Amino acid sequence: MKRWWLVASVLLLSVSLQAEQMQKFGDWEVHYILVPTTFLKPAIAEQYGIVRGRDRAYLNISVLDRGLDPVPVDIDGTMTNLLGQQQHLEFREVREGNAIYYLTAIKYTDREVLRFEILLTPPEDSIKTLKFQQKMYWDGR
Repeated sequence: MKRWWLVASVLLLSVSLQAEQMQKFGDWEVHYILVPTTFLKPAIAEQYGIVRGRDRAYLNISVLDRGLDPVPVDIDGTMTNLLGQQQHLEFREVREGNAIYYLTAIKYTDREVLRFEILLTPPEDSIKTLKFQQKMYWDGR
C-alpha cells in the first residue's frame, strides 16, 4: 500500500504542471494522466520499471465505480500523432492495496500533439471509448 501512496503523491505533485483529467461513462469514472518521466525520481522510476528520458512519458489510467471504488477493466488502446503514425499501447495492471491502475509508456518528440483512443471494458458492461489529445513538450511545460 505504501507504493500506491508514493505513486499517488508523485501524480499529485505533477498536477500543478499537468492536471489529471476525468471522463464519466454512466456509472464509471475514468481518470487519466500523462506524465513526463523526468518528473519521477530515478529510484521511483526504477522501482516501477519506467525508463526516464525527456522524450518519454507514461500514461496512468484508473476506473472507479459510482461508490468511487476501483474497478478492474480490460484495456487496450492506440496513440496517433498528427502525421497519422499509430502506436499500439500495451498496458500493465498495477494493484496496490485497494488501488487498481493501468500504466503504459510512450515516446514523443518536442511539441508533438498525441491523440489517444483507449478501449475499456468494465465487468459486466460494454466497451467504453476514452478519447483525448495532449501536446507534449521536452521542457516540461
